[in-house]
Amino acid sequence: MARNLLKLGALEAQRTAFLLCDIQETFRPHVKHFGEVVRVANKMLEAAKHFKIPVYVSEQYPKGLGHTTKDINLDGAALVYEKTVFSMYNQELKDRLKKDIPNLESVVLFGIEAHVCIEQTVIDLRNEDISVHVLADGVSSRSLLDRSLALQRMQNIGCFVSSAENVLFKLLKDKNHPAFKDVSKLIKEPTSDTFALDVSAKL
Repeated sequence: MARNLLKLGALEAQRTAFLLCDIQETFRPHVKHFGEVVRVANKMLEAAKHFKIPVYVSEQYPKGLGHTTKDINLDGAALVYEKTVFSMYNQELKDRLKKDIPNLESVVLFGIEAHVCIEQTVIDLRNEDISVHVLADGVSSRSLLDRSLALQRMQNIGCFVSSAENVLFKLLKDKNHPAFKDVSKLIKEPTSDTFALDVSAKL
């Protein structure tokens, strides 16, 4: 696939990484739509297996904040790592991505919080000219205003604000893709209407 198509928002599995950011149980009572974020994360983790896309999972200061919620199945994740900086794109992840995907062009990003760790990760990735697809149905914050403003800012710096279904169809491209039936099962249940309204009302 031509590189310019990837810059326009197309996706190619062999040049893509999935990043799951800080979906830790301790945040559940505070982050809006936490359950929906977890549901989307599980959907993307399962889809990653069919597309053979590696998934990298960060945990923010787990010594104090605990680990990723057990509601997310991390079996098969390429890397689960600790961080104290807010951006996922620290030296450990940079080194691992260069090793695993030397021709990396695109990242699909989901997790929390949209206006802190997600946004700072986007800034760092865009600074290296990596295309970023943020899942609007897979990110959230404690405040819906912070979340919606973050989505706007990320879009303004060249990030693709997408949905899980949009990304998965971009990866499939064709009904004859070997994973079509399995991935189709993952997207039978659409994004929560409440969550969708929260996005559109603020953008």
